[in-house]
Amino acid sequence: MSIASDNELWAALPSGVAALLRPAAGDLADQMIVEIQQRVPEYARPSDEIYIKVLRLAVDEALHRFLERIERPRDPWDPEVFRAIGRGEAAEGRDLEPFQTAMRLGARVAWHRLTEQAERLGLDPRTLYDLGEAIFVFLDQLADAATEGFNEARARTAGEIERRRHRLLDLLLSRPPASPEAVADAARAAGWRLPKTVAGVALQERCGYRAPSLAPDVLVGLDRRNPCLIVPDPAGPGQAQMLENGLRGWRAAIGPAVPLPQAATSLRWASEALELAGRGVLPDGDGVLRCADHMATLVVFKDEELVAALSKVRLAPLAHLRPSQQDRLAETLLAWLRHGRGAGEVAARLHVHPQTVRYRLRQLEELYGDQLADPDVRFELEIVLRARQALGR
Repeated sequence: MSIASDNELWAALPSGVAALLRPAAGDLADQMIVEIQQRVPEYARPSDEIYIKVLRLAVDEALHRFLERIERPRDPWDPEVFRAIGRGEAAEGRDLEPFQTAMRLGARVAWHRLTEQAERLGLDPRTLYDLGEAIFVFLDQLADAATEGFNEARARTAGEIERRRHRLLDLLLSRPPASPEAVADAARAAGWRLPKTVAGVALQERCGYRAPSLAPDVLVGLDRRNPCLIVPDPAGPGQAQMLENGLRGWRAAIGPAVPLPQAATSLRWASEALELAGRGVLPDGDGVLRCADHMATLVVFKDEELVAALSKVRLAPLAHLRPSQQDRLAETLLAWLRHGRGAGEVAARLHVHPQTVRYRLRQLEELYGDQLADPDVRFELEIVLRARQALGR
């Protein structure tokens, strides 16, 4: 119904009708409450004083305001009481449906009582019809007001929880780490259960913005300079699949699972992995990149200047060769270091003939001499050759 027709409806009702109805308002309120308590389980709780108080307030206020609107149809009306009821229901953690059901039931009780008393009150059929329409229009207005207050409170609560979760995320990622007491207090305020382990997830948007779809206990920091997540108990059931599904459209790297106070460290490792993936050093395909699968590469690239200096020393015997020769011998030497010293196994790894591998190994022995017998040299060679291979990707 439009605003104009609404005003016309109230104005069409004889103002004297309110005086006829008011003496019976008290008894009618009692009947409405009895009927509601019998038919709506949430209000059939004598021990729940809050429900009873809300019900009595709503019924009394509804009848009072209804009669006022009949008497003064042009006066402005602010249904703040019903918005407050809606906010109160939300604050108590209750759903609004029982209240709405109660109000509809109360309206039907009022209408039946009115039709029963119409002749005694001297109400003609037209007036009775207009009163019935007014009752249900008024019911819709009360329901809208309660819903408005309910949604307003829910939004405010959600906003406050979100603010507290951001504060908790800041504490978990602070340097130096926040005290366990401060973290515990912030977690309690945010309704977040303290997990045994967490993992940091570094994020970069891959294509058109799509908000991640994640479990409620994941702390989300998309508005940070470097977007990130903190995932509780990352090794728990379903967590890996949840991240894979929820982060489609994002480049993401997840750090190792660590105790809660080390959340910032896990995120730092994840950020380093994501940076290396962007350079092609680590795989940058679909799905979440997991630091745990690439720890050796992360260690090698922790100080690239140091690795470059070591490479200059350990790969010096190859420096005078053509680039293609360097590549073949470096590949063969790394396979020999990683997979064993038999020409057959190395050949299988490289998909070349064993005789080719033997030839290359003889070249390497001539170039390196006794150095290949030194365990420390072999270890350093594997480091620089892994780095070279990763950069070559």
